[in-house]
Amino acid sequence: MEAPTMFGPQTVAPDTTAIVSYSPLPGLGLLPVNSFVIHAAEPVLVDTGLPMLKDEYMKALGAVIDPADLRWIWLSHMDADHLGSLEAIQALAPKAKIVTNFLGMAKMMLRSFDVSQVHLLEPGGHIDAGDRKLVPLKPAYFDAPETVGFFDTKTRVLFSADAFGCLMQETAAEAADIPEEAMFDGMAPWAAIDAPWLGMVDRQVFGRVLADIERLDPSAIIAGHLPVARGVTKRVLASVDAAVGGGRIAAPDRETIEALLAGAPPPALAA
Repeated sequence: MEAPTMFGPQTVAPDTTAIVSYSPLPGLGLLPVNSFVIHAAEPVLVDTGLPMLKDEYMKALGAVIDPADLRWIWLSHMDADHLGSLEAIQALAPKAKIVTNFLGMAKMMLRSFDVSQVHLLEPGGHIDAGDRKLVPLKPAYFDAPETVGFFDTKTRVLFSADAFGCLMQETAAEAADIPEEAMFDGMAPWAAIDAPWLGMVDRQVFGRVLADIERLDPSAIIAGHLPVARGVTKRVLASVDAAVGGGRIAAPDRETIEALLAGAPPPALAA
């Protein structure tokens, strides 16, 4: 795969459709880039895809739901790969409220997005989507402080935003299809890129965060950069815990970046 590619809609859990794409990171692998439609009484769109796939994304979204029927647009955070089709969707979904927090709205304003539809998610609040509540939960780790995930009280699906992202050597329909070693090998470098501070955290404290997720016992974990994780919550959490336990997580250094830009095979990631 040489360019970002849309794979289209995929049912990943009850009432939950993923709009799946992949973006190649030269020398590192393929990164899933997912957004989701929650088919609630008041339908919810979670994130809006890659900007370079806007036309393909809008076509895929239209195959899942008429954008005019959307009532909520949940923006996990304000990175470009989560905002790609936001303006186009706003134009077609005038009744949809955009869910974010104060910092998220401020970042939208800095980028000249229309914030007239913003619904500020206050601490301790939730979104009532008619037949369920979406309860905000801070993901286990993140690269932007405004990041907000959620727990769907009807389906028990956990949305973890960028947390548990995985660089992959080939596409997969589900996280369960990724071999255990490959999952660790993909999660560790992604964590190093997306949340390099993880290598400096207190492992016991972080372990309690992961234990809370295991105790929540989600029916599935859906994430921006991982195929749906059903029945493999413990393996997903163990892969991240092992990466953190190794100390400073390996990340691409200057030599690696220069090799990638020059089109040469990259050296091994710095330890």
